[in-house]
Formats: sequence, C-alpha cells, structure tokens
Amino acid sequence: MQRYKEIESGVVPSVCSLDCPDQCGLLIHKKDGKIVKVEGDPNHPVTKGNICNKVRNMGERIYDDKRLKTPLKRIGTKGKGEFVPVTWKEAIETISMKWKKLIAEEGAESILPYSFYGNMGNINAEGMDRRFFHRLGSSQLDRTICSVAGSKGYKYTMGGSYGTDPEDMTETKLFILWGINAVSTNMHQMMIAQKARKNGAKIVVIDVHKNQTGRMADWFIPILPGTDGLLALGIMHILFKEELVNKNFLEQYTVGFKELEEHVKQYNPDMVSSITGVPVEHIYELARMYGDITPSMIRIGNGIQHHDNGGMIVRTIACLPALTGQWLVKGGGALKSNSAFLAHNTTALQRPDLLKKQTRTINMNQLGQALLEIKRPVRSLFVYGSNPAVVAPEATKVREGLARDDLFTVVHDLFLTETAMYADIVLPATSAFENVDFYTSYWHQYIHLHEPVINAYGESKSNTEVFRLLAEAMEFDEPEFKDSDEVLINQALSSTSNQYLEHVTYDELKKTHFIKAKQTNYLLENLKTPSGKIELYSRQMEEDGHPGLPTYIPIQPESRYPFLFIPGPNHNFLNSTFSNNEKHIKLEKSPKLFMNVKDAIERGIKDGDNVRIWNDRGECELAASVGELVLPGVVVSQGLWSDVAGEKHLVNTLTPDRVADMGGGATFFSGRVDVEAVKSYE
Repeated sequence: MQRYKEIESGVVPSVCSLDCPDQCGLLIHKKDGKIVKVEGDPNHPVTKGNICNKVRNMGERIYDDKRLKTPLKRIGTKGKGEFVPVTWKEAIETISMKWKKLIAEEGAESILPYSFYGNMGNINAEGMDRRFFHRLGSSQLDRTICSVAGSKGYKYTMGGSYGTDPEDMTETKLFILWGINAVSTNMHQMMIAQKARKNGAKIVVIDVHKNQTGRMADWFIPILPGTDGLLALGIMHILFKEELVNKNFLEQYTVGFKELEEHVKQYNPDMVSSITGVPVEHIYELARMYGDITPSMIRIGNGIQHHDNGGMIVRTIACLPALTGQWLVKGGGALKSNSAFLAHNTTALQRPDLLKKQTRTINMNQLGQALLEIKRPVRSLFVYGSNPAVVAPEATKVREGLARDDLFTVVHDLFLTETAMYADIVLPATSAFENVDFYTSYWHQYIHLHEPVINAYGESKSNTEVFRLLAEAMEFDEPEFKDSDEVLINQALSSTSNQYLEHVTYDELKKTHFIKAKQTNYLLENLKTPSGKIELYSRQMEEDGHPGLPTYIPIQPESRYPFLFIPGPNHNFLNSTFSNNEKHIKLEKSPKLFMNVKDAIERGIKDGDNVRIWNDRGECELAASVGELVLPGVVVSQGLWSDVAGEKHLVNTLTPDRVADMGGGATFFSGRVDVEAVKSYE
C-alpha cells in the first residue's frame, strides 16, 4: 500500500495537531508532493468538514520562508538572532558533550526540559522525550500552564475528566458557556449550540468580556474576574431554596447534598451580586432557567481556572448538574474535558521507571524564578513544543534568565522563535504533517491515527528522532530508546486499564483513521471518586487542605493597581503559534486592550489611542478599544503577539507567576494593572 507522503498528487486524510479541543478531521490536497489546500473531512462524525482559519491557512505556515531548514549555532549575543548553519552531527555532539560535562561537574539536575503541546501528538509531545529525561536524571518539569487547576477541581467532584458527549448535544435545550470564547477556541461547540438553537435551545454566555461568543449568545452575562465560583454558589442557594433540585438524584448519586444545602444559605443573591457584578434579578433568572430547562449543559472553559482560586471555581461549577439531575438526561451535564475517555498507557509510553532517583520538579509557570535561582542554578535548558519567552508568565524574568551567558539553551522548533533567539543550538523540527502519531481529543471522544502526508521539510526531524539521537550520543544502551514510532503507539494503546479504550488497536486505527471511545450508559456507576458518587462534599479535599464543600475564596489582592487584567486568546493565533506568520497576523490585524468607556473617560483615553499598561512586573503598549464589552475596573487583551521591531506587545510581562489553588496551575488572569494614554491615532 502506498504511504500518504509518497502520493505526489491527490487527497489524503489527516488530523489537526493543534492544542484545541475540537481536533478536526482533515483532508490534505497535494500537488507535486506539496500541500496546496487544507480542508475539513466531511466524514468526521463531530467536526463534519468545518475547520477554522488557523488550520485552513496551515499550508502558508508549513512552507513559510522563515521556517528552519538546518541546525543552527549561535555566534552573536543572546537575543540578537545571529546564527550559522551546522550539521546535525555537530549539533548533537555539541549538546551531548556539554551535558556530559555538566553532569560530571554539577549533576544532571542542572539540566531542565521545557515543553508543552505545540504539537498534540502523543508520542512526539510525551513519549521518547520523557523517557530520555527520566533516564538522564534531569530536573523534571511540572507541565501545569494550561488546564491542571480546573482538571483537579473537576476531579474532586466527578472523579476524572468525564463529561457530556458532544454528539448528544443535539438534544440540549440550554447551553451555558462559562468562561469560554467558543467561537475562537472550540468552534464546533458553538456550531452545535447554534444548530440546537434552531430547535428552541437557548445559549447563555458568562464571561468577563463580550467577545465573539458573547455577542452571539441569547443572553450574555458579564461577571467580574475570579468570582465565577461565587455566582455558582448563588445559583445553588436559589435552587435549594426554591426546591428546584432533583432530590431523588441527589440521594442516589451524590454525597454531601444535605451539607451543601445548609452551606449555601450564606450565599444569598444580594451578597453574590455585590461581589460578582451580576444584578440580583439576573442571578434569580439564571438559577430558575437552569432549574427549569432540561437537558441543560454547562461548557466549562479554560479561562476561569487561570485564577488564584481557579481549581475551586471549576470544582464548584461542576457540582451544578448534580443538583438538577442533568447527568441522567441525554445532552445534559457538563463538559470541562473528556480526556479520561481516551486515556492511554502513559506509563508504557513515558517510562517513569527509567528515573532511578528522585529529582527536583520545577513548575513551568515559574521558569523565570528557576532560571534566576542562584543556589541550585539551571545550567542548561532544552525547549521543544513551546515558546516560553512569550507564553510564560513574568516574561521579564524569563528573558533575563534566558539571556544568561552561563545558560546553555537548545531549542527544537519550526521557526526561530523569540525563545530560539536566546539559544546556543537551534534544531529544525518537523510539522505534524510530517510525523506519524496518534491524537486524543479532550472535547469529543475520538482517537485518531496520523500518518505522514509530506516528506520532512529540509533537514528537520521529529521529537522522537531527536531524542533517539541524543540517547545514542549520551550512550544510553537501553532498548527503550530503539523503539520505533509505531512501537511507541502500540505500547501506548496496550494494557491501558481504560475500559473506554479497550477495543482500540493500532492495526484497527490504520484501517479507519479514527475510533470512538467505547460507549456506556453507566458513567455514574463508574465514577473514580473515593465514594464512587458525585462528591458535593469531598473528604479528599479536606485532606488536601481545601474546604470539603464548594466555597468562595477571593483571588489574591494585588497592591495598588486599579484594573483586573485578563490576557485572553484571540481568534487567529493559538498561544504564540501563528503569531509570526504574515497571513494570520493580517487576519487578526492588531493587538487591542478592551476597556469600559467609564474608565476610559476618567483617564482621557479615546477609542484607538495607544495606551501603556503597567504594573510592578513590567509594561506593554496596545491600542485601546473603548466601549461596553467589559465591566468597569476590568481590561482585556487578546492574543500573544510577537514583540518584534521594538513594539511592546508582550502581555506576559504583566502576568503573575504564582500558582493556583490546585495542581500548581497558572494564574494569568489574577493580575492587576494600570492604564494611561500614550498617543492618539489621527
């Protein structure tokens, strides 16, 4: 059988590799061995041929003239971008010699990997690399920058990342999109909701910014940042008081409902309104709507978990479907993530047993602190699948650390990113279209196999190839470092102990490209909580140092700055991915700061003015977008823009690197700033 990358001209199947819940099925059009068009696969059961602009224009990114073709070695000052090409042999020898010397002199913990999911392929994002750094005995990275706080909070309630099946949402009559700009970050969720609306469904959006999703809702409810859990508690207060709860469900499937009923009496709507900014009458209307309409589904977004209290916020919202018994109704419930349905054998893939002694673990949100640590310094950093100079909080610290002359940095990427500008060695990476891998969605319930559709670009190599080369250079003779990509996939799919994935094999995926998790109507009988039930009260939380019942805990107060600052995502970038590609920059136009007209008038700021945003961590400059899209006291930016040509667009100079209440998660959205006009555009 001819492999897809060997087909010179024609249409071949693929899957989107981006860190996006939708994970779309794709069709790749090729001519003379190159991608000429990317379109959605109409036969995919969930994404059904619809794709976003990011992926539709992926070909321009793959063949961008700025894409790296060969390994590079730095010859100039860090951050200046002065490099010369070298061979792969020289690059690997340089890295291995440096590391052997560091290990001999300062120990393997002086080396730190830094990665995330720039490519969501499982073997490239968390396969041979994990094996390598386990065997090396390096410092380990706690990869907590995205979803961990909310996942931990949700798990306390539901036992794991199990939620409503998107394919059941055709039945849903009330969609509450809570803290998610679905139009830009989960487009098929919005499409499902819009289709259901034609059959009478209502769409309610709760958010700090009336973005594209808010503007498409039947009802948009603005809320002050970090108070979402309190609003959920206010809803519970009304549901219990007005007997809108499903007592039979609570008695059969939950623990702690009586304690919760007593507990939420303190969260009366007047108090909730005074803190959340949501009018009292709206709290009553929302609670009654939620109590009356069935099936109802809450889509819990990533944004709300990026607060000091983010884990508790998600834990609290996750309790709501149990109060009204929505888990028994097709299309009802909640969805934060469905990743547990597709959980594979990470132990077999990552081989943590190769780590022979306990080493320190560094939270990726605190990279700046780690790089500036004096007593136990990081002497070498290996970055792949991430761009910390842009995406990590406290960016000023991060860049100060990256600029250290005594830090040996290696970056494996498709482009000379802002992080790569500080590297000593830069290695060219393949795109996902050039790799074999398997993908597991965290929204729908399909697992995908991907086979390469084009040949490797220039001399680029995949993550698995690079770590095999490094293992050989470091003289690791264990057979685990000889495993092929196909063997890695087979290992990940074997002995998973996941009942929902037991029917999935590599051979079957090769035939069908994607397979759905095994379906069962007994989710509530298989919950992984200590009690086996939905835990409205959690003893485990108390043992872990949290209140056992959902509780409002305010975000940390931050000094004297008047504005809560939310640096959210935009429509055409995905974190820093695409922010250096001309097509996507043109689509997004320019970075903005959304602020309320009342605040703007007080500061003499007009729509379109260039404004300086600052706090004790740093500053940036954006164009003001003045109106009623955010509440007074709140400012919102969108997107992680490159700060080339001296433009001060780096919003993560302003974000805190402290960690959230659960799981060590990020607190990007709990910072405060001040704003002033710089100049007006005439």
